[in-house]
Amino acid sequence: MNFVSVRIITEDIQRLVSFYERVLSLPPTWFTEDFAEFGTPAATLAIGSTRTLALFGQDIAEAAANRSAILEFLVEDVDARHALLRDEVLVVQAPTTMPWGNRSLLLRDPDGQLVNLFTPVTEMARKKFGLT
Repeated sequence: MNFVSVRIITEDIQRLVSFYERVLSLPPTWFTEDFAEFGTPAATLAIGSTRTLALFGQDIAEAAANRSAILEFLVEDVDARHALLRDEVLVVQAPTTMPWGNRSLLLRDPDGQLVNLFTPVTEMARKKFGLT
């Protein structure tokens, strides 16, 4: 098995795609006006409008209702990302070094999802991500 994608459903796809384009510094790939993706070497972040839900059945997902998952992205320098983004996005927690060895910046996207940008800073954490 290979984990390949997470999809966020939103009522305002343009706003959400613009947020992730800015935060991730990656261009989106638009497949339709209702579906875009951000590809990374490890997995894909997909964003679909609520109109795509009709393809799966009714009442299967609710936009802007997540309160349990955190999307996490490995970045080269979390402090530099904070300096770049702090005046443009909702920062929940400024860069903080966590007990497990990652320096993390916690943001909230326009639909309320938590987004963690992190940089491994301890030897063990860096080794986990092949950075030593």
